[in-house]
Parts: sequence; C-alpha cells; structure tokens
Amino acid sequence: MNFTIPKESYTNKIPEIVFGKVKRAYFGGESALPFLTFEGDFPHKPLIALEIQDAPPEDYPEELAKIYSSVWNDPVSWAKFCEDLGAEAICIRLMSTHPDSKDTSAENAANIVKKIISAIDLPFIILGSNHTEKDAEILPIIADVARGYNCIIGKAQEGNYKTIAASAIAGGHNLIAMSELDVNLAKQLNILITQTGFPKEKLIIDPMCSALGYGFEYTYSVMERIRIAGLIQGDDMLCSPMVADVGFYVWKTKEAQAKVEDNPSWGDLYERAVMWEAITACSFLLSGAELLIMRHPKAVEVVKSFINDLI
Repeated sequence: MNFTIPKESYTNKIPEIVFGKVKRAYFGGESALPFLTFEGDFPHKPLIALEIQDAPPEDYPEELAKIYSSVWNDPVSWAKFCEDLGAEAICIRLMSTHPDSKDTSAENAANIVKKIISAIDLPFIILGSNHTEKDAEILPIIADVARGYNCIIGKAQEGNYKTIAASAIAGGHNLIAMSELDVNLAKQLNILITQTGFPKEKLIIDPMCSALGYGFEYTYSVMERIRIAGLIQGDDMLCSPMVADVGFYVWKTKEAQAKVEDNPSWGDLYERAVMWEAITACSFLLSGAELLIMRHPKAVEVVKSFINDLI
C-alpha cells in the first residue's frame, strides 16, 4: 500500500525581494510554509546580512569586540571586513543619530552611507536608530543619497511611515515596516503604507524581534500567524517577506555577556553567546523569517549550516 504525504493547500505566494546594484541578493518567493519543500516552491534560501554601525557601538559586548573593535572606528573598513568574511549583504544601523546617543546629523549619516556604497559591491540595508522622529528626519536624506543602489531602508513605523515610505518610493528602495508584536498592527501598517502608493511587492514586515528566553515564544507565534494568514488564509496584506533583527536583541541579554566566573554553570561565554544568537535565528527561520540581521560570523556559519541541512 502506497502512502501519499498529505499536503496543505496554499492560496498565496510570498513576493520576491531583489536588492543591490552591482551584486544582487534575493529572498522570499516561496509558496509554502517554511522549509516544507514538498508542498511548494522555494526559489531562494533565507538571506543573512551582517550588521555594522555608523560609529563605534555602545552596546557590543566582549565577544563582538574581539572581532570588530579593530575596524569599528571606520564604518567603511568595517563594511569591507564583513565583505571579506563572506557576508551576503551588509546592514548599517545609524545608531549615532539617536538623540540619546550622539544625536549626529543627517548630513553626517549621509556622508557615511555614501562612502560605504561607493566602497563595497554588496547589497545594502540601511536602518535608522528606531527613534521615530529622528528616523523621519534622517532616512529621507539617506534614501536620496542611495538613489539608484536599490537598497532596503527602514524602519517605517506608525508615527513616521508617510515620510519614510515617500522617500523609499523616490529613491527606488525596498522598505521595512515595523509594528509591535501584533498581527493586526502589522496588517494595519502595511495597509497604511500601501495607501501612500508604496508598492506592496517591495514591502518587508518586521513584527519586532526578541531573543531566546526573552518573550521569544510570543514573537515566534506572531510571526507564524502572519505567515499562515498570508499563505493559507489569503490575506494579501500579510503576504510579505519577514525580517528578524536577531543580533540587535540577542547581544543585549545577560546570557550573551555574563562572564564564566560570574555564572560557572552557564559554561563558556564564547560558545554560549554564539549559540544564543544562532538558535534564536534558526528558530525565527522556522516561524517564517526570510531575512536575518546578525552580528557574530560564527553564529552566521551555524545558521547557514542549519539552512543547508533542512534544504
């Protein structure tokens, strides 16, 4: 007696995101739930971008400092270093523009971005500092400077989406839309952004992220529900690729920072911190994320191996 694997029926397909100018990167385009390759098409593997910042980071712990401290005084050198590590894409986070950090100007941020995109060929993601008002001031200038480079910019939020979406349209960029861990909020923000004229096929959902052990299960369930709603329930406004901003949240945790002598039972700091990021990232891939933003190259290596094993 032959056994036939029961298959789910899907009513939608996730749009494909293409970005980059010289070298291009692709993600999305699948027509089934994550890694269920027997049920649908998966034209691209999930994509991983390595994060850099526009100034020496204020929140990078010891294990990241060991890798990047020799280059983080110069964002261009940092970007080239990540390129040499084999990064598929670069994500710059303009943290120094935050009013509670250095409150640097839009012109300063634009000069840094201009230098980086002139120096490297990799696809480029440009994120503000997540300060609603300052991002609305900074990102339109950045989007204009990067015009023609087909970047991903973000993050557009409820309080600034009109300004940022308009600048993304003018600059020809893809856009990350961030809501606060709620399926309905993610849908509503997508509706509002598309009503400005921004093309839905260039929109990426960021439902917010978390780290393993810090509200992770709830975040996972929100992402999973978004993916099911988009692919199975036919909700076009939730049928978009998703990003998990993993490194930003993981490396704030005490598990990624606490020394062995402070918590001997936790084991080696290097292994613990790397695996905290890797396990968080792998789990979010299973919930539906197609784009990961990460920090530690060893964690990226682990995640890539996980992806290859599943595919």
